[in-house]
Amino acid sequence: MAAADLRDAGVEAVLAGGEWIDLSVVVSARHPTWPLHMGFQRTVWNWYEPPPRPGVHWRSDAPYHTAWWVIDEHTGTHFDAPSHFIPPPSTQSPLPDASRAGEITGDLVDLGKLRGPACVVDVRDLVGQAEPGVSPEIGWDRIEGFESAHGELEAGDVVLFWSGWDERYRVGSDGDPYARDVVDQKAPGWPCPAPDVIVRLHDRGINTLGTDGCSIGSAEDGRPGHVAGLSREMAYVESLTQLGRLPARGAYFLFLPVKVEGSSGAPGRAVAFIPSDLTRER
Repeated sequence: MAAADLRDAGVEAVLAGGEWIDLSVVVSARHPTWPLHMGFQRTVWNWYEPPPRPGVHWRSDAPYHTAWWVIDEHTGTHFDAPSHFIPPPSTQSPLPDASRAGEITGDLVDLGKLRGPACVVDVRDLVGQAEPGVSPEIGWDRIEGFESAHGELEAGDVVLFWSGWDERYRVGSDGDPYARDVVDQKAPGWPCPAPDVIVRLHDRGINTLGTDGCSIGSAEDGRPGHVAGLSREMAYVESLTQLGRLPARGAYFLFLPVKVEGSSGAPGRAVAFIPSDLTRER
């Protein structure tokens, strides 16, 4: 379809008339990362002019700016590919949960699974309702409550769990409650769906789940929640933000990851589009 066809179809007018919401956290060496992973680093490689003093190292081959990164694949707002927890099949030494899903690395995930109508399930009241180091469980009753108020989920919907956990994503030690204090068993974890809820959602045609918490998996044992969906070739988008700005239904969700060969997932940019008619109602 040519650009003129898009204008004739009204797509351009629709996209220009609504509101785009950035659902991505900012990444820096000062912000939280998963405590057991490599921390994020950004180092200037080339700058507009030579270093101003001895001991400061960067190149200045031409007047431009670039830097190199050290970054874990699961840093900031990111997605999990099936290969994050599912090993590929092997005839030599089979591993637990190994299946063909484990051959689906980040670069091979269908982008169609990372977009769709957003369904925002409010689970804020569960925050703090668990022991330190443990995640409160999101049960099927939360899905039933959402459907009772907003209509049944449909195949292709993207289910986003809104807990307000992103309020803990802060600079320096102020960001410790986001993940570090939970891993150190000083505070309860983020709410997460029970594995059987994930399976039932998949059976309803849901391919993608999102959360503003650190993970779809629980703080005390992330494996069952990850295996439940990733073994079924679902995709998870984690560490979202600003879910409270979305209506329960009516927005459109899109996540575009960095395409890295063989990756277990990747950071990217998550956005939601709210049509103008819903924008006026809010």
